[in-house]
Amino acid sequence: MPSKTGSRPDAEDSHEADGPEAGDAEAEFLTVLGQRVRTMRAVRAMSRKVLSQTSGLSERYIAQLEGGQGNVSIILLRRVALAMGVRLEDLIAAVESPPDWPVVRDLLAKANADQIAEAKRILSGAAAPGEGPTQRVALIGLRGAGKSTLGRILAERMGWTFVELNREIERENGLSVAEIFAIYGQETYRRLEQAALRSLAERPGPMVLATGGGIVAEPVTFDLLLSSFFTVWLKARPEEHIHRVREQAAKGLVQARMPDSDNALREIRAVLMSREPLYARARAVIDTADHTVAETAAELTGMVEGYLGNARRHG
Repeated sequence: MPSKTGSRPDAEDSHEADGPEAGDAEAEFLTVLGQRVRTMRAVRAMSRKVLSQTSGLSERYIAQLEGGQGNVSIILLRRVALAMGVRLEDLIAAVESPPDWPVVRDLLAKANADQIAEAKRILSGAAAPGEGPTQRVALIGLRGAGKSTLGRILAERMGWTFVELNREIERENGLSVAEIFAIYGQETYRRLEQAALRSLAERPGPMVLATGGGIVAEPVTFDLLLSSFFTVWLKARPEEHIHRVREQAAKGLVQARMPDSDNALREIRAVLMSREPLYARARAVIDTADHTVAETAAELTGMVEGYLGNARRHG
């Protein structure tokens, strides 16, 4: 007769998590999962159609996933993780985690904001507080925020170097951003973006950097930006972003075109809404709505000069 020591029949195990409470928890899990997929897609400015084409999954499946109706296999994998007392992400991690990772993760979950900031500083190799103001300014915001225009003006007034991150990526890799996306996809572009930013952060001398609108989509890259640059969010209304991009396209300054449709406005509103909490992590914000370039440039220059002056006085 088979021994039952240390094991239970499969039929009994299969019903272990099938009670009403488990069902509610699983429904909530799928709802949260769908919300996260939807938010991450919006942060990356990917339409459901683009995500479908890139992932090889149908738009219908992605819609179901985002609506909290994910495939039952997700729930079954979650049950396996719960039964073993581990986290779902431990089973599906892309690489094997270091042995101490669960301990570090649990310590971080209990850490306060100052402890987390110090841990991030040590791991990123950033300078310790009090080592003087950084003479590096980065401008973030959606496409059409005026990052390149205002960045050039600020650099000229401060006597600093002006750099566009996308042009730096193109220079280092010998391909246009559009070609990188078309040939290698978004994941490779984000990896190249991080490498270019790290290189710029180590480059000596004062600098004004204009970033791509989606740099906030990758946490490690965005943290590197925040720790290495005085970061300013150029904020505007969705309608203004669309208007400015269309003006740039008409002048031949950008290749991308903004469709003349209500869908374009809805999409940019969704992207802005999803990114706003990330953009808000910047050290400073300038609302460019209803302001001329000259007015915004004056405000930006005064802000940077004020930051450098205050940092020197308290350094």
